Amino acid sequence: MAATTPAPPIRKARLALFAVFGLNGMLSAVWIVHIPAVTARAGVAPTTLGMLILFMAGCAILGMQAAGPLADRFGSRTLTAAAATVLSLALLGPAFATTPLTLGLALCAFGFGNGALDVSMNAQAVHVERAYPRPIMSAFHGCFSCGGFLGSAYGAATQHAHWPIHLTFALASAIGVATVATAIPRLLPHTATPATGDQPSRPAATETVAGIGRKVVALGLIAFAVLMAEGVAADWSALQVKGRLGVDAGTAALAFAGFSLTMTLGRFGADRVSGRFGRVAIVRWGTLVAAMGFGLVVASGWLPLTLLGWTLCGIGLSGAVPQVFTAAGNLGSATAATDMSRVFGLGYVGLLAGPAIIGWLDKLMPLTAAMAVPLLAMLLCAWGARAVAVTPVGVDR
Repeated sequence: MAATTPAPPIRKARLALFAVFGLNGMLSAVWIVHIPAVTARAGVAPTTLGMLILFMAGCAILGMQAAGPLADRFGSRTLTAAAATVLSLALLGPAFATTPLTLGLALCAFGFGNGALDVSMNAQAVHVERAYPRPIMSAFHGCFSCGGFLGSAYGAATQHAHWPIHLTFALASAIGVATVATAIPRLLPHTATPATGDQPSRPAATETVAGIGRKVVALGLIAFAVLMAEGVAADWSALQVKGRLGVDAGTAALAFAGFSLTMTLGRFGADRVSGRFGRVAIVRWGTLVAAMGFGLVVASGWLPLTLLGWTLCGIGLSGAVPQVFTAAGNLGSATAATDMSRVFGLGYVGLLAGPAIIGWLDKLMPLTAAMAVPLLAMLLCAWGARAVAVTPVGVDR
């Protein structure tokens, strides 16, 4: 590295992007904690809600796939500004929805904006990290988690105070627009997305293009597996503890609390570990730790040991996804954001599929036994961790 201290514009871009990641987490959490109130107001039955959420997820995937080529063409800063604005304004839709149809349309816009922002802000994060003397990607994802916590607390507080949904969502939307106006000018402008140097890396042969395609698939499969395990932990950890150990709901909730806490803390610590030992080590040893956690969950009949297992899952999974996304953004092609959007799409499918797979297996076997699926997936990720060693930035070991 030629310098150990980044220039002021780079530091400002990093702080501004922290705010954007936090905003994404906050807006998503505000919607999630208000799902019961919004669906009751719109007259949506639980079965219909499941279909609407699936529809929103499909729109998010469309947003991801659209954002990749657009970010490559117009720059991640421009797309981040557009997507964050759409997401902030789209939050108003569910607050004013009064029928299942209007709620579905509102969630379509919200999902599309969320997916587009996921890709564009991570593409900008790769751009900022490339100008930094050390890895910083995981900290961005840690800010997303912190934003989710703040959004949840805000939603809980306003509901406790009996604020109208319109007011709660309007204030959150205004915060979003103000954050965009403040942060976006400080992000880095559009430049080429080179592997090295200042010129875009254009594959010289068909084999190179095919090689990049294979790497995208490999990274997408790792993202699928890791986010599948994350989705399983988020949706099923408390139910697994309650069903296996027969504890009350409050005690069972400690499983998800432990997982979430260590996931957030791990994201803020993973960059330093990555800088010292490399991205491959983060993915390999992190997924092995997660596999150990799932192994404890499967084997344990004792509450402290089971909670330790879910805590280890959070630690292990915390740093893996940021390394995958960084690798996808540094494959050396001139379409870095498009590459990321494809990896994102596969990862998001895993996030949705994991809980559904466990739900299906729960009808065939004990829920605890079904946790062997994410355990096996984590072992496969550890075996294939070398796939993230594709970035020219820094040293991978």
